[in-house]
Amino acid sequence: MKKKKIKKTKKKIKKIKPKKVKVKKIKTQQLEENKKINQLTIKSGQEEKIQIAKIKKQPTEKKLYNVKDHVVYPKHGVGKILAIEKANIGQIDIQFYKISVDRDKLTLSVPLNQQSKLRPIATTSQINKCMTILKGKPKIKRNMWSRRAQEYDQKINSGNIYELAEVVRDLNKNTDIIADQSYSERQLFEKAYERLQAEFEVALNLNQEETKKKLNKALGRIESTEI
Repeated sequence: MKKKKIKKTKKKIKKIKPKKVKVKKIKTQQLEENKKINQLTIKSGQEEKIQIAKIKKQPTEKKLYNVKDHVVYPKHGVGKILAIEKANIGQIDIQFYKISVDRDKLTLSVPLNQQSKLRPIATTSQINKCMTILKGKPKIKRNMWSRRAQEYDQKINSGNIYELAEVVRDLNKNTDIIADQSYSERQLFEKAYERLQAEFEVALNLNQEETKKKLNKALGRIESTEI
């Protein structure tokens, strides 16, 4: 009887052994997965550090303009560079142009890495081309005024001197009488006219009165002293 009992216990032990092996396999799999997760977290941490380093580096560009230079900022027109200054913003050293726009009584700060927003004053050949545009026939579309007004405003703020000249030509009524123009038409015309006049003054080295006479002559306006 005793011998039979021993045999039974041996058989039970044999059944238990493979279960222990399965537990070991599961543990090794978990360890391998944990290692992979740790490697991924280390890599992601490295990537984050690289991104932070890139953000902290301010792109450097050569100075295209100097102090006292006149430039055109599309949304505000002609301005003059008063200074090139430095500032520390978020632990980053930034160089920027300090620009005065007299007509709008504004002082702008344009970073050197965003100086593509600025453009130099038109050349003599560009001014001559503008004069031919002003002397041409107005091109007025037949669509609704609200849409045309939006297009004119986009042209004025584009910074393109030819588009600016086109707006002046198309909205010109050859007269200074207010009744001949709607309020919104007159506002857009004056905005475009003043910006074009400011650039002509600097490019041709003329005073305000001389520039007006030149523009009004090209436009065929009746009164040449006022707009």
